[in-house]
Amino acid sequence: MSLSILAVDDSRTIRDMLRLTLTEAGMDVTTADDGLHGLVVLEEMRPDAIISDVNMPRMDGFQFIEAVRRIDRLRAVPVLMLTTESAPELKARARNCGATGWIVKPFDPQKLVSSLQMITG
Repeated sequence: MSLSILAVDDSRTIRDMLRLTLTEAGMDVTTADDGLHGLVVLEEMRPDAIISDVNMPRMDGFQFIEAVRRIDRLRAVPVLMLTTESAPELKARARNCGATGWIVKPFDPQKLVSSLQMITG
């Protein structure tokens, strides 16, 4: 059974890299270009995990996670933050919003895949 992943990032390059990396690992990837778009996509899917950038237009990653955590059926879905940010206070804020983990860009493809397998397994 392949994992269903929602990847939310305003960078088309990052979305393409995530799709390529995760598809090669046998995962089913759906993308969204910001938090608001991610919420629309989630109306039609129930992912095994979500990857979200922090800095995005319209709705940032923190607001997106808070919105996801308010949806009962998605409350327990693991969320990985994938960002260029590495400040401890931002990691703490992400945890407080409901993030499961934090990966800094540029990401190591194998580390990302193993992180997703670990949090969904």
